Amino acid sequence: MHVLGIDVGGTKTVCLLGDEEGRVLSTARGPGANLQAVGELQLEKVLHTVMEEAVAQQTGPPAAICLGIAGVDRPEDAAVVRGIMSRIGYKARILVVNDALIALQAGIGAAAGIVIVAGTGSIAYGRDRHGNAARAGGWGYVLGDEGSGYWMGRLALRAIVREADGRGHPTTLTPRVLAHFGVTRPQELLQTVYRHDFKPAAVAALATHVQQARDEGDAVATAILDWAAKELVAAAESVTKQLELTDEAFSFVLAGGMFKAVPWLRMEVARRLPAVAPASHTALLDAEPAFGAVRLALAELHGGAKLPLYKR
Repeated sequence: MHVLGIDVGGTKTVCLLGDEEGRVLSTARGPGANLQAVGELQLEKVLHTVMEEAVAQQTGPPAAICLGIAGVDRPEDAAVVRGIMSRIGYKARILVVNDALIALQAGIGAAAGIVIVAGTGSIAYGRDRHGNAARAGGWGYVLGDEGSGYWMGRLALRAIVREADGRGHPTTLTPRVLAHFGVTRPQELLQTVYRHDFKPAAVAALATHVQQARDEGDAVATAILDWAAKELVAAAESVTKQLELTDEAFSFVLAGGMFKAVPWLRMEVARRLPAVAPASHTALLDAEPAFGAVRLALAELHGGAKLPLYKR
């Protein structure tokens, strides 16, 4: 008997095959496939590819599958994903959840706590010991995602064009980002940014340049990262208050590629969180979020996973 746990993010997709003890037997990776960003057909293609790769050496189909998908947090979204799984043809118990939940599950299991996700997008999500859930952020790159890689990369691009116009401060982000895209003048960014295949993940990749510029004392980059830390902590504070955890002992879990790609952001967010909840503990997620999906798939198989419910 085996299960699949799948983490579908904005930048990458990770599928883990787990046995009945939760041990990982195989791993498959694919591109990001946020439902709201890439659409149903692309999501189906990515899921089919990674699942087939993960189970290639197994003799039977998985008994349960948990999918944690960025941009999926409504019943109608889950219905779309279930339709995709039906077309793919896997006869298994299917659980569809937000990718923040599987990151929290991977970090602290079923305990009360809050995960702050900063990847291509961003969200703060948590649950209390009564099974209540709350979230802040996760609105996508058009409406929100403050503190995310895309958000920081977009601010870097804006700083460059503002400098080119004489409306902004000089910044070493300009030569760094121009070199990143292989162009020599800010005006050439127009063709790069507005071409049809320019994805949010390409903007998020600029966050590492913001970190490097800050390390060398660039004031514009420093302001961008300070603002990012402030926004992520504000989201975490909102969830803390919604769940009434301010005076409780619990864990904040830092998840997502930006906390590794931008070390200053990780350290600064961790430094500020005790002011939100003095008895809290902060830890960087050191496991694949998809491992949390494996845990939930096993729970679903053995009596049904108990998913937290939003307080509002």
